[in-house]
Amino acid sequence: MTPTSLLAPTYLQMLGALSQWLGKAEAQLPSGEADAVLSARLAPDMFPLSTQIRFACVQAQEGMFRLAGKDFPPSVAALLEEGRNAGERPGTIADAKARIEETLMIVRSVPQISDQDDPERPIAHQLPMGIIFDFTAEQYARDWAIGQFYFHVMTAYAILRSQGIDLGKADYVSHLLPYVRPGTMPQG
Repeated sequence: MTPTSLLAPTYLQMLGALSQWLGKAEAQLPSGEADAVLSARLAPDMFPLSTQIRFACVQAQEGMFRLAGKDFPPSVAALLEEGRNAGERPGTIADAKARIEETLMIVRSVPQISDQDDPERPIAHQLPMGIIFDFTAEQYARDWAIGQFYFHVMTAYAILRSQGIDLGKADYVSHLLPYVRPGTMPQG
């Protein structure tokens, strides 16, 4: 398994689930209240739901392009800017779902443009404050990209739950349902 073949399905499955969770928020909350949930936070010093969604999209796009050895698309900078300002301008559920859909299309397209999927290829990953991590592509995918992505997805899930959205484990792992052995699912 290559780093890209590990990340792409993970991103596609969980971003798809995130979009479904937002759909449930729209369906469960009275008109207009669904968009307000985008401003909700788990703690005062954490980013709101709208930022968590955008940063999950950033992580997916960055992960795929970094592994492909390609420059980031302009959407990464736009998502970062939107995410940093989401406390004042959270946008709408429709905006968030559109960003997720855009990211899904990008994730699907990257393997076709990548000619670098060597698990041992060195990747230097620099953070904004100057810290540099020296990874192999495999280490980057396993130890950075997956963890950072899931942090934002799980935080989004937790915010939605904290706002009363009826989500459960089946919503979080819906991508696993095709693997359930017939006749083993509990009834009722």
